[in-house]
Amino acid sequence: MIATEDEARAWLLNLPECDAAAMARLELLVAMLREENARQNLVSAASLDEVWLRHIADSAQLLPQVPRGTTLPWMDLGTGAGFPGLVIAALRPECEVLMVESRKRRIDWLDRARIAMGLERARVVGQRVEMVESRPASVISARAFAPLERLLVLSARFSTADTVWLLPKGRSAQQELDDLRKWRHVFHVEQSLTDPQAGIIVGTLAGRKGKAK
Repeated sequence: MIATEDEARAWLLNLPECDAAAMARLELLVAMLREENARQNLVSAASLDEVWLRHIADSAQLLPQVPRGTTLPWMDLGTGAGFPGLVIAALRPECEVLMVESRKRRIDWLDRARIAMGLERARVVGQRVEMVESRPASVISARAFAPLERLLVLSARFSTADTVWLLPKGRSAQQELDDLRKWRHVFHVEQSLTDPQAGIIVGTLAGRKGKAK
């Protein structure tokens, strides 16, 4: 379990993806986040005291669940302040990362941050999820975006049989998964590395029950 800011930074430095350039991008992201949060409430002010634990490492812990060398995009739904989308893009700049966000001020922030970090393959999709054009994704992530059933209704069309779903769900992870009745899936709950009471729903989706694959 990662419990402190120093432990979060040390854990990040042990990731295969976290070289000096990646760490510099993350340092820039943290600095920009602190500055921007004074103008708009991107994250809770209290969480900035543990920004490396609660936002950076919390996002980066999704990476070990994904095989390297993926060719289709990573789609982050309701990316908000950029977690995990900006963190994933900072660590995997060669990966196409699509950050879906509909709020104008958040869109502006995400664009400024990705440009400042030189993330040429990251893109902000400034639309509601239901309006985004259908396309396959290698990875779909969503952090505190919507209840699991609703999330699948909105976004299953982006999923193939091989798409990896990574859904940080806090304390509700196991309960939301237990309540999921209408879908054929291979989901399970992984323990969060940054919060002993939080879980991450991980796995693949086959589709709605009663419908062809």
